[in-house]
Amino acid sequence: MINEVRNAVLSILNKNNYGYISPSDFNLYATNAQMEIYEEYYSSYNKVINSENQRLSGTDYADIESPIAETLESFLQTDYLVNLGLNIFSMPTLTTVGNESYYLLKLLCYPNKLKSGTNTSIVTSYLVDSTATFLSDGISIGDIVVNTTTGLSANVLSLSLSTNTNLALTANIFTATSSGYSILKVSSLKEADKVSVGKITMLNASSLTSPTDFYPSYTLEGQTVKIYPPTINSKGQVQAVYFRYPKTPKWTYISLVSGEPAFDQSQSDYQDFELPTGDAYKLVTKILEYCGISIREMEVTQFGMAQQAHEQPTFSVQQ
Repeated sequence: MINEVRNAVLSILNKNNYGYISPSDFNLYATNAQMEIYEEYYSSYNKVINSENQRLSGTDYADIESPIAETLESFLQTDYLVNLGLNIFSMPTLTTVGNESYYLLKLLCYPNKLKSGTNTSIVTSYLVDSTATFLSDGISIGDIVVNTTTGLSANVLSLSLSTNTNLALTANIFTATSSGYSILKVSSLKEADKVSVGKITMLNASSLTSPTDFYPSYTLEGQTVKIYPPTINSKGQVQAVYFRYPKTPKWTYISLVSGEPAFDQSQSDYQDFELPTGDAYKLVTKILEYCGISIREMEVTQFGMAQQAHEQPTFSVQQ
C-alpha cells in the first residue's frame, strides 16, 4: 500500500508543479500520518461505545464497533517481560521484545514455577536436561516451558515414562545448548491488579491486604513494572498483554543514475503501512498536509484538510 500512497501524493503535488518530496521526507510524513490515524481509532472506539450506551448505534451491518475493535486487536501483542533483577521487569520495548508498548492492557503472572535449569542437548521440539527429574518434579502435560535465553515458549506435549530428563514440546524453542529454561504451572495463571505507587506501601504493610500468589499486584514506574509479591521474580513468570505501536513505515527504493528512484520492496528495511487498506485515502490527505507545510504551499495543506473534512464516513473516522 505504501507505494500506491506515495504515487498518489506525488501525482497531486506534481499536477501544479508544487514541488518534489524526497523519499526520506515522505517516510517521515508517512510515519506521522499513520500515527495520527492509529490514535484516532481509540477515540473513535470510545465514541462508538458511548453511542451504543445511548442506543444511537445499530447492529448487523450498522455495527460500527466490531470493525474498529478488529483493527485495534491486530496490534494486540502478548510477550514475556524481561526480568531486570528481583521483582522488577522491563516494559515491552524494541530492544527487549521487539515491540514498543502503546497501552498496557493487563499483566498475567505464573506464580508457581516448578523448575528451572539449562538444556544439555538439542532434540527437535524437546527439552533435554540430563540433570533433571521432570516426573518427580510434578510437571504435567500443558505446563509452560520458557526458553529464558530467547524468550520463546511452548507447552509440554508429553512426558516420557522411560526417562526423567526429556520433555516433548509443542514447538521447537531450543536450538542451542546451555539455554536457560523455566517450567511454569499453567493452572497457576493469575491476572495482576494495577496499584498506584502511593498505595502499594500501605497494602504491603498489612497481612490482610498484601499481594499474594493468588492475588498479585503490580506498579508502573517509568519503563519498568514491579510485581508483588516479590517471589514472582524470574523471566517467564510475567506476561504482558498490550497494544503495540505500529511499525515505522519505510518506502525503499533503488537509486538510479538518472530519473526517479524505483520502488524496491525486497530490501531488508522495507515496511508497509500497518493500517487497513481502506485508510489509504486518509493517509494521502494527511501526508499532503505535511507536504504543504514543507513546501510552504497553503493550497496543498488546505486541500488535504478539506478532503478529510468531506471524506466519506469510514469505520475509523471520528464520530
